[in-house]
Amino acid sequence: MKNIKIVALAIAVSLMAFNCNNDDDNKLPTGPDFSGTYTQADQMGRPAVNTVFVSSGSKDMFNTTIPSAQNAAFQSMFQTNLTALSPAYANPGDENALGLDAAAFTGVLATDVLNVSLDGTTTFFDGTNVLTGRNLSDDVITVELLLIFGGEDFTENPTLSDDHVDANDKPFLTSFPYLAAPWM
Repeated sequence: MKNIKIVALAIAVSLMAFNCNNDDDNKLPTGPDFSGTYTQADQMGRPAVNTVFVSSGSKDMFNTTIPSAQNAAFQSMFQTNLTALSPAYANPGDENALGLDAAAFTGVLATDVLNVSLDGTTTFFDGTNVLTGRNLSDDVITVELLLIFGGEDFTENPTLSDDHVDANDKPFLTSFPYLAAPWM
């Protein structure tokens, strides 16, 4: 019984010492502090695009370039890397399923933002709509592989046009935050 009293006393003293600290007197929460200088360090509007098309020596420059300047600065690098990587763009005039040739497609990719349709379907690809946003369940990497390797009708280079990951490892939640809990 004596040990229980000592433990209870120790807990009470530590709580009092913690709660009696007066270093927060007269300080009301003011919200986040946005003063100071902030810089952009990384970006990835479209997963894997930066990873695949930006040469390793240009990663930092790409990640700190504002999206409105990315096309002018990086489209030619993207096009060079796309045509070296994908046999679907081997011939002049080759297009992907969006009807974009290498120059037009890399122009879209070089501006690394996630487009969002404000008045239509929001999806990365649903069979009809392409790059109009993104749902959690969208198979983004397979869509990107199809657009890079699949040619005009997604049939070229079938071994390169699918990551063969057809479902999430855990179901998404039906309410916020929607993402499944991580594996423990």
